[in-house]
Amino acid sequence: MDKVELRKRFELLLSVPLMLEYEAVLKRPEHLKAAGATRDDIDAVLDALAAAGVPVIPNFSWRPELSDPGDEMVLETAVNGQADFIVTFNLTHLRHGARKFGIRATRPPEALLILEGLRP
Repeated sequence: MDKVELRKRFELLLSVPLMLEYEAVLKRPEHLKAAGATRDDIDAVLDALAAAGVPVIPNFSWRPELSDPGDEMVLETAVNGQADFIVTFNLTHLRHGARKFGIRATRPPEALLILEGLRP
């Protein structure tokens, strides 16, 4: 994979801990195999995310807030970056914690409908 370019239809908040978690998860052998991707492919995707994302420097730790400690950096980045949404397939772990900070947790298909103005 050469270079990945993303259209910026919304702001993607990123922190160093969150990017490191993305890298660790995406480079797991089972995920590479399922995606038919190489470690270099993942590096290209992460580079594109880093270039398109809005950096968030966590200035306050809100941990622990969630039942899954692996999701804490998602919530922490959202809170410190003053996010409106957390877009995730993992609503079970994130919905309650996000709501506590006035952030709406939603799945990607619903988020796209909201961004397109088709759903409140």
